[in-house]
Amino acid sequence: MSTPASTPTGPLAGFRVVEVASMIFGPLAGQYLGDLGADVIKVEPPEGDLTRSIGPRHSPLMGSFFITSNRSKRSIVVDLKTEEGRQVLSRLLDGADVLLHSMRSPAARKLGLDPQTVRAQRPGLVHCHVTGYGEDGLYAGRPAYDDIIQAASGLAQLQTVVAGQPRFIPTIVADKVSGLHAAYAILAALMHKQRTGQGQEVQIPMFETMVAFNMLEHQWAHVFEPPEGPMGYQPVSTASRRPYKTLDGYLALLPYSDAHWRQFFELAGEPQIMQDPRFATFAERQKHFRTVWDEVERQAARKTNAHWIELLSTSDVPFSVVNKLEDLPQDPHLTSVNFWTVAEHPTEGPMRFPANPMKMSATPAGMTRMPPTLGEHSAQVLAECGYGQAEIDRMTAAGASCGRLR
Repeated sequence: MSTPASTPTGPLAGFRVVEVASMIFGPLAGQYLGDLGADVIKVEPPEGDLTRSIGPRHSPLMGSFFITSNRSKRSIVVDLKTEEGRQVLSRLLDGADVLLHSMRSPAARKLGLDPQTVRAQRPGLVHCHVTGYGEDGLYAGRPAYDDIIQAASGLAQLQTVVAGQPRFIPTIVADKVSGLHAAYAILAALMHKQRTGQGQEVQIPMFETMVAFNMLEHQWAHVFEPPEGPMGYQPVSTASRRPYKTLDGYLALLPYSDAHWRQFFELAGEPQIMQDPRFATFAERQKHFRTVWDEVERQAARKTNAHWIELLSTSDVPFSVVNKLEDLPQDPHLTSVNFWTVAEHPTEGPMRFPANPMKMSATPAGMTRMPPTLGEHSAQVLAECGYGQAEIDRMTAAGASCGRLR
């Protein structure tokens, strides 16, 4: 068993982030910042973040969905429907470097969380609004979740080549990609704040984020104006792009350079295939990629996974077996880099956490706090905001601002 660092030492140690966000997009960004050492204070309504009730759990409000996106934070319960709750949030923001929120703009304005109101007395604050669509556009204010953005951004349509009709990718990719964008945008804004003392408004819209993500390769001939041909990078937009069936499983293979292809066919025992003009050069393989991948499929089916691993491990050809999710906790490489941590949660028992994958020699990133129970740090944070014990006790008893304390 291991325990999180008691005092954050990451590159963001000393910065405070107030997170008023639910579900995954905003909270994931907050988790990244917390792993980097920021003091992330998660402001929750009395009923808690909705994800607390999603997934397997040992306690009613500690669902697995919440646990995987809310480590490295403190939790305070604040009822923003009350004047006293809004005063608590205001005092929190007075000592913060970043406000990260996911409310739609009308609700944020009603609570005084719009950037103009929040920053009027706090010019050094970074105000980050994570939203479905850009606030200056025609779709501003529309509700949006991951499936909606996968559809709107063209990602669901891209699955037609393998599914025969639009499909959602079976992971919340829009939430996760957008959460990464929010985290690095906040980091950039904090760098500006360090240099100038000035905060700024930061807006991360999921729709625009995912369109930019998809267009990296698929804008293709539409890079030019007028377009030089259709959109879409064909080598990845084909049903031929899939893991290959071996004698006893599946294998991903991606020879890329001429040297890779020569090695692959030599290991397969058929070096003469490289004499075929369709296979000889990168340009010809691009033109005949379906024929090329059909040949790879034929070769893969002749050997077992173990035989291919033995052969390919002696080469530079990129490859991997097709792991099931259940294989990953025992993956030899992940074990060798200490990717998984089993830690004892004070109320939920032993938990397994994936590492933050960033590697930094001087200021390593990692879990700084266990995922908090609802309102676990309410009393502590209120005291830091200048509330006396009598006020904290009164607010707790009234249930207006604080929930269960620990």
